[in-house]
Amino acid sequence: MVIGDGVLTPAISVFSAVSGLELSMEKGHHKYVELPLACFILVCLFALQHYGTHRVGFIFAPIVIAWLLCISMIGVYNIVKWEPHVYQALSPYYMYKFLKKTQRGGWMSLGGILLCVTGSEAMFADLGHFNQLSIQIAFTCMVYPSLILAYMGQAAYLSKHHILEEVIRWPVLAIAILAAVVGSQAVITGTFSMIKQCTSLGCFPRVKIVHTSAQVHGQIYIPEINWILMILCLAVTIGFRDTKHLGNASGLAVITVMLVTTCLMSLVIVLCWHKSIFLAIGFIVFFGTIEALYFSAALIKFREGAWVPIVLAFVFMMVMCIWHYGTIKKYEFDLQNKVSINWLLGLSPNLGIVRVRGIGLIHTELDSGIPAIFSHFVTNLPAFHQVLIFMCIKNVPIPHVSPDERFLVGRIGPKEYRIYRCIVRYGYHDVQMDDQEFEKDLVCSVAEFIRSGGGASKTNGLTPGVVDRDEERMTVVASGRMRMMEDEDLGGAAASESTVGPSRAARGEREIQSPSPTPTPTPTATTAPATGSSRTRGRPAWPSSWATATSRPRPGPASSGGW
Repeated sequence: MVIGDGVLTPAISVFSAVSGLELSMEKGHHKYVELPLACFILVCLFALQHYGTHRVGFIFAPIVIAWLLCISMIGVYNIVKWEPHVYQALSPYYMYKFLKKTQRGGWMSLGGILLCVTGSEAMFADLGHFNQLSIQIAFTCMVYPSLILAYMGQAAYLSKHHILEEVIRWPVLAIAILAAVVGSQAVITGTFSMIKQCTSLGCFPRVKIVHTSAQVHGQIYIPEINWILMILCLAVTIGFRDTKHLGNASGLAVITVMLVTTCLMSLVIVLCWHKSIFLAIGFIVFFGTIEALYFSAALIKFREGAWVPIVLAFVFMMVMCIWHYGTIKKYEFDLQNKVSINWLLGLSPNLGIVRVRGIGLIHTELDSGIPAIFSHFVTNLPAFHQVLIFMCIKNVPIPHVSPDERFLVGRIGPKEYRIYRCIVRYGYHDVQMDDQEFEKDLVCSVAEFIRSGGGASKTNGLTPGVVDRDEERMTVVASGRMRMMEDEDLGGAAASESTVGPSRAARGEREIQSPSPTPTPTPTATTAPATGSSRTRGRPAWPSSWATATSRPRPGPASSGGW
């Protein structure tokens, strides 16, 4: 429903602002100007999304402040001049009196009143741009008082007149159009944030997410969603061509989001805040009753445009459910067809093929066991990398995962097989990295795991908690310590290698020196070469065990290789 709100809010905001031209044009001519102008503004709005809000955001604040000051000052003027006693409308008694007097007619009119609170349902949907405290302060101290003064001023003026004075109509119309664009921008970016979180939780198809700001990671742009929103927004604008049907559709979307938010908030009170269940019941009864009254009033206008948000919500919900169902089925298939660890142990440490220098990264959805595709690699490829890392990216249902707890590393099989698993964990607010820095952190976390004794030691950046997964012992490796290792002293590194070397010689292993240092891993390659005993400052310090080969002879040139 929030995605449907992202379609309807720009349409109703821009079209209602442009429809003010009707009062200043000859009868019948305005329809040839309003619709094309509204569509043009909407196309420009969506076409500029790829630049990011940080490029045009500096003009948003002055526009919003000018709009709020304008409507509040006009409201104060109208209250003082036309009806000073209009402030009594703030009392809930007059709402009760209104409903008692008008009965069914007053109840049906509540559906149109929802336009007065449009936008408040998505107030916290875009926390990537502003924090919670700034939103609360801005709404309480600036937005809410301005809206109250504006609505009371309109009520006072319209009690004596029917239209706005000609003197200030055009300036107010211009500011209204600009404010409509800004309000639409907020809902669009909020929709992007919701889609990103749903994608991180595996509830929405994977889409391209572009980060438009290098400073604020919450400012994102999703091309596919942007153009879908634009097409749907233009479709409802051209299809309805009047603010009445658009208002009915937008009103139902707004109140539905509010009602669902209230229900979820009651669960948060009990499950997350661990408060009394009676507090949650009181919360949902008080706010839910009010919202249910508005929801029922908006629902009776189903045939007059309110069907649009329901159809949009149903379509997007079906897409999300089908994607989630397919993802679960794929995971279950991979889980049932994974390769047994006994099959791996039945092979020699070189897996029966040539093991060449380098690090092979194999992406898998499994967080335990060996994926079935690996047996295909072994039986069909003539050679494979000397060090294999099964990388599994998991999105966990929490906002953020600390960098020190991001990597879970474990060994698959005996040490001489050099096969490891690395589970990378992200929260739904975290930015998933795929650049060179991410690859460095991943490889360094595995290197630290080996250097610490393969999970036996709980020092050197390892957290005390470990997790047993089948035959593997998964260990949390702190990636924040990796940067310190990159600049370690050359003498200390050489001493470390000389200490490790004799122990391996005693076990029948021989150390192969790399002929020359190789460059650091690149983000586009599937292999990451490493250095032997010689090291270069500023590059990862690989453990010496990665530069050794077992004494068992292997065919081909790999027997003289370093990795």
